[in-house]
Amino acid sequence: MDTVITPERIELPPGAVLKLLGDWKDYQVLSQQLGDRSSPRIKYRPGEILLMAPLPEHGRDASLLALIVIAILDHLNCIYESFTPITMSLPEVSGIEPDFCFYIENCRAFVGKKRIDWESDPPPDLAIEKEI
Repeated sequence: MDTVITPERIELPPGAVLKLLGDWKDYQVLSQQLGDRSSPRIKYRPGEILLMAPLPEHGRDASLLALIVIAILDHLNCIYESFTPITMSLPEVSGIEPDFCFYIENCRAFVGKKRIDWESDPPPDLAIEKEI
């Protein structure tokens, strides 16, 4: 599979990481174009956009890490809310799609919540992002 980046299509071969120069508006356009697809993953840092096409081992490893966290939280009788996949973005600052995130201390505020406002809601207590 070849790498294809056009206004109509974004395709990366498995395991590929593509670093693009871009601003927040470019990130928003690409995020909107990708929609709810699980691949490629997208991350924004000021001045650059990263597109990543994870391999199956990525999901397997991230799931294992999340299961370890869940086992520990359950053992400690902690109440928590977890989300995956989720896009976290602070306009002009950062955009990332962690593999899992956990609300522990503020979990009651997120029970049944359909949308998170990253500018006013508290951030997750724990975010897991398995690098490719």
